Amino acid sequence: GTAVINNPFWWSADEKFFNNCLATKINVPVPKTVILPSRELPSDTSDQSFSNLSYPLDWETIFNYVGFPAYMKPFAGGGWKNVYRLEDKDDFFEKHGETGQLVMLLQEEIVFEEYYRCYCIGGKHVRIMSYEPRNPHHLRYAADFAPSAEKLKMMEEIVLRINAYLGYDFNTVELALRDGVPYAIDFCNPAPDADIKSVGQSNFDWVVETAANYAIEKAQTQQPGQDNLTWGEYVKRGASKLGLYP
Repeated sequence: GTAVINNPFWWSADEKFFNNCLATKINVPVPKTVILPSRELPSDTSDQSFSNLSYPLDWETIFNYVGFPAYMKPFAGGGWKNVYRLEDKDDFFEKHGETGQLVMLLQEEIVFEEYYRCYCIGGKHVRIMSYEPRNPHHLRYAADFAPSAEKLKMMEEIVLRINAYLGYDFNTVELALRDGVPYAIDFCNPAPDADIKSVGQSNFDWVVETAANYAIEKAQTQQPGQDNLTWGEYVKRGASKLGLYP
């Protein structure tokens, strides 16, 4: 079959909470995270539709686990839409009341010393970029963190491991370093921002050149009548009845 960069079958199947759970199984640090049922019941459902849930939810246990300040964001999607920073439980209930039928994640805030956004192309090419998510959008790549060679190697290994298990050909991984430990914050970005106006000339040039070379490589190795899609280690190991992580 056709070789497609980023397996469309996998892209339609994964989401942020699953990815966080997978990360914990492959020794990638992630923030403490809870998935929440939607504030409003989905259309054509009733309170009898969710027999696996017990209402009211144990909010105090949830809040004690995640802590405040915290972030709340949709379990799927991107573009910084419907992302909230929450100071306390009153702030949570106010903002959660605005989310309608969105299924949200409540996530521990990682107070970081350094932050990086990392392109990964072809499961082997990594570009680690200093990134400051607290800046206005057009200034986020203006950060000037200076990671040591040891940190760069550690981050590259995490980026490669995440993408090996997810099976993405083209993805970005955001890493927040707290006490020297890289926490994976957002790593489900199979259509990441690569606009020259935001990422800058040198990063843009790298993405264009690397993506073009990888597309040529995929085209040249395509085999008619065979599955030419990339499948991640999670799927391959599961299909082969192998352990998830060595």
